[in-house]
Amino acid sequence: MIPFVNLVEQRNTYRKEFEEMEKSILDSGCFIGGEQVANLEKELSEYIKVHSNDGKKAETVACGSGTDALTIALMTLELAPGDEVIVPDFTFIAPAECVAFLGATPKFADIDRETLQISPKSVEKLISGKTKGIIAVNLFGQCAPFKELREIADKHGLWIVEDSAQAFGATQGGNAAGTFGDVAITSFYPTKPLGCYGDGGAVFTANRELADRARMIANHGSKGHYQHDIIGINSRLDAFQAGILRVKLRHLDEELKVRQQNAAKYDDFFSSIEGVVPQKLACGNSSTVAQYTLLVEDRQAFIKKLQQAEVPFCIHYPATLHSQKCFRSCAGNVTENPNATLATQQAISLPVCAFTNVNEIITKLSKVM
Repeated sequence: MIPFVNLVEQRNTYRKEFEEMEKSILDSGCFIGGEQVANLEKELSEYIKVHSNDGKKAETVACGSGTDALTIALMTLELAPGDEVIVPDFTFIAPAECVAFLGATPKFADIDRETLQISPKSVEKLISGKTKGIIAVNLFGQCAPFKELREIADKHGLWIVEDSAQAFGATQGGNAAGTFGDVAITSFYPTKPLGCYGDGGAVFTANRELADRARMIANHGSKGHYQHDIIGINSRLDAFQAGILRVKLRHLDEELKVRQQNAAKYDDFFSSIEGVVPQKLACGNSSTVAQYTLLVEDRQAFIKKLQQAEVPFCIHYPATLHSQKCFRSCAGNVTENPNATLATQQAISLPVCAFTNVNEIITKLSKVM
């Protein structure tokens, strides 16, 4: 059976490095914070700098999950009850959920029909006197349209949170994901292009004051032992997860290259299949290809073919956020997000990780398409 994400083969490939790292952590007796987490934060910041043409370097604050990272980012920017934040209507629930969790109101923007990224035109229509910021999601591994979003944000005095949970390692205009928001975040969930062996996340910002505040919030609002200046949360990346990520970070670029090669093979195959269109890569973007996502006119018929060929798939995402029961109280003013709605009806993702044999999948598909 073909796995959707082949984490077993990844571990087998780097087994010696993993086992050496794991032994050193277990033998150290330091399991929360410490050298492993500090070194990971430095290495993530350096990765961003090396992969940016202008040498941008964001300070990294590791934390317990991507969702925690979003919450910390919003708390760092002092989001308050009654505020409004614009989020894409087609994405995972976390951006809107974190806004609502802090007592603010998510406003749901439509997406671009081809790239599936948040639509700047839709964002501008949603701005009100209560709007404080925009959460731009780098969906499926490529960056959102940050040039246009930044122009809108600057015009209206808004901040931007860059949700790069699927896109650490991507670039836009030669600069690394994680450098486009006032604060940015990522997730290290195991199936991400850079994932650990549990939950994990990180916050990035080039603003030292915001970085210090984020670090305090992630540690119970404390900057010293039993000294709590602000209300915070408990969100820590443990040393074991940090060590796993340090090993995987060494190989991230080579894995991203394979992911992109796999995506190109799929693109070539599906170019001759009527009614099947890959997510468009926007000009100036490189993608982590966190998901290889297609828009399929007749998704149910396509799924039957995938099942016949024994090819796994996932649907990201089967419903718009504004239609979710938990957001009914704040989504009443959403009358229409046609592109987001269409994406929920047509989007489907295929295996694309660096340890997936895409040639085998294409051979299987060619027999049923």
